[in-house]
Amino acid sequence: MIKLTFCLRRRPDMTLEEFQQYWRTTHAALVAERAEVLGIRRYVQFHTADLPGLHQSMQRRNGGAPQPYDGVAELWFDSIDDFVGGGPEKIQASAELLADERNFIDLPNSPMWLGEENVIVG
Repeated sequence: MIKLTFCLRRRPDMTLEEFQQYWRTTHAALVAERAEVLGIRRYVQFHTADLPGLHQSMQRRNGGAPQPYDGVAELWFDSIDDFVGGGPEKIQASAELLADERNFIDLPNSPMWLGEENVIVG
Protein backbone atom coordinates (compact mmCIF):
# COMPACT_ATOMS: atom_id res chain seq x y z
CA MET A 1 0.00 0.00 0.00
CA ILE A 2 1.32 3.43 -0.99
CA LYS A 3 0.23 6.47 1.02
CA LEU A 4 0.38 10.14 0.23
CA THR A 5 0.54 11.97 3.57
CA PHE A 6 -0.27 15.67 3.58
CA CYS A 7 0.31 17.71 6.77
CA LEU A 8 -2.03 20.67 6.54
CA ARG A 9 -1.79 24.17 7.88
CA ARG A 10 -4.77 26.41 7.30
CA ARG A 11 -4.59 29.70 5.46
CA PRO A 12 -3.68 32.49 7.93
CA ASP A 13 -7.00 34.27 7.33
CA MET A 14 -9.08 31.25 8.48
CA THR A 15 -10.03 30.06 11.93
CA LEU A 16 -9.52 26.41 12.81
CA GLU A 17 -13.30 25.95 12.73
CA GLU A 18 -13.61 27.50 9.24
CA PHE A 19 -10.72 25.38 7.98
CA GLN A 20 -12.14 22.13 9.38
CA GLN A 21 -15.65 22.83 8.11
CA TYR A 22 -14.43 23.56 4.58
CA TRP A 23 -12.14 20.52 4.56
CA ARG A 24 -14.83 18.17 5.93
CA THR A 25 -17.51 19.26 3.51
CA THR A 26 -16.45 21.05 0.34
CA HIS A 27 -13.01 19.52 -0.21
CA ALA A 28 -13.95 16.03 0.99
CA ALA A 29 -16.78 15.91 -1.56
CA LEU A 30 -14.42 16.97 -4.37
CA VAL A 31 -11.91 14.24 -3.45
CA ALA A 32 -14.66 11.61 -3.24
CA GLU A 33 -15.99 12.60 -6.68
CA ARG A 34 -12.52 12.25 -8.23
CA ALA A 35 -11.24 9.23 -6.28
CA GLU A 36 -11.79 6.67 -9.01
CA VAL A 37 -10.11 8.76 -11.72
CA LEU A 38 -7.17 9.48 -9.41
CA GLY A 39 -6.78 5.86 -8.29
CA ILE A 40 -7.44 6.70 -4.64
CA ARG A 41 -8.27 3.55 -2.68
CA ARG A 42 -8.95 5.32 0.62
CA TYR A 43 -9.00 8.93 1.85
CA VAL A 44 -8.76 9.76 5.55
CA GLN A 45 -8.78 13.13 7.28
CA PHE A 46 -7.30 13.65 10.76
CA HIS A 47 -8.55 16.90 12.27
CA THR A 48 -6.38 18.35 15.04
CA ALA A 49 -8.25 18.72 18.32
CA ASP A 50 -8.47 22.28 19.63
CA LEU A 51 -6.47 21.67 22.83
CA PRO A 52 -3.97 24.57 23.05
CA GLY A 53 -2.73 23.76 26.59
CA LEU A 54 -2.06 20.14 25.70
CA HIS A 55 -0.34 21.09 22.45
CA GLN A 56 1.87 23.60 24.29
CA SER A 57 2.86 20.87 26.79
CA MET A 58 3.79 18.53 23.95
CA GLN A 59 5.82 21.29 22.31
CA ARG A 60 7.73 21.90 25.57
CA ARG A 61 8.26 18.15 25.97
CA ASN A 62 9.90 18.09 22.54
CA GLY A 63 12.16 21.05 23.20
CA GLY A 64 10.05 23.75 21.55
CA ALA A 65 8.69 21.81 18.59
CA PRO A 66 6.67 23.83 16.05
CA GLN A 67 2.94 24.39 16.33
CA PRO A 68 0.90 21.29 15.48
CA TYR A 69 -0.57 20.92 12.03
CA ASP A 70 -4.24 21.73 11.64
CA GLY A 71 -4.77 18.27 10.21
CA VAL A 72 -3.30 15.41 8.25
CA ALA A 73 -4.73 13.79 5.14
CA GLU A 74 -3.86 10.28 4.00
CA LEU A 75 -4.60 9.08 0.50
CA TRP A 76 -4.04 5.39 -0.16
CA PHE A 77 -3.07 3.89 -3.50
CA ASP A 78 -2.47 0.28 -4.51
CA SER A 79 0.85 1.09 -6.20
CA ILE A 80 3.19 3.85 -7.31
CA ASP A 81 1.82 3.38 -10.84
CA ASP A 82 -1.70 4.10 -9.57
CA PHE A 83 -0.37 7.31 -8.06
CA VAL A 84 1.72 8.59 -10.98
CA GLY A 85 0.05 6.99 -13.98
CA GLY A 86 -2.94 8.29 -15.88
CA GLY A 87 -3.98 10.53 -18.68
CA PRO A 88 -5.77 13.83 -19.27
CA GLU A 89 -8.68 13.01 -16.93
CA LYS A 90 -6.28 12.43 -14.05
CA ILE A 91 -4.34 15.61 -14.79
CA GLN A 92 -7.60 17.58 -14.85
CA ALA A 93 -8.87 16.04 -11.59
CA SER A 94 -5.54 16.76 -9.87
CA ALA A 95 -5.59 20.37 -11.07
CA GLU A 96 -9.15 20.83 -9.76
CA LEU A 97 -8.17 19.54 -6.32
CA LEU A 98 -5.10 21.77 -6.19
CA ALA A 99 -7.21 24.79 -7.13
CA ASP A 100 -9.60 24.01 -4.28
CA GLU A 101 -6.75 23.40 -1.81
CA ARG A 102 -5.71 27.01 -2.35
CA ASN A 103 -9.07 28.01 -0.82
CA PHE A 104 -8.20 26.68 2.63
CA ILE A 105 -4.62 25.32 2.88
CA ASP A 106 -1.42 27.30 3.41
CA LEU A 107 0.31 25.23 0.72
CA PRO A 108 3.90 26.53 1.15
CA ASN A 109 3.77 25.49 4.84
CA SER A 110 2.01 22.14 4.35
CA PRO A 111 4.50 19.37 3.56
CA MET A 112 3.50 16.19 1.79
CA TRP A 113 5.31 12.97 0.99
CA LEU A 114 4.76 9.56 -0.54
CA GLY A 115 5.66 6.43 1.37
CA GLU A 116 5.04 2.72 1.63
CA GLU A 117 3.11 1.43 4.62
CA ASN A 118 5.02 -0.82 7.01
CA VAL A 119 2.54 -2.26 9.55
CA ILE A 120 4.06 -3.17 12.94
CA VAL A 121 0.92 -3.82 15.00
CA GLY A 122 -2.48 -4.64 13.58
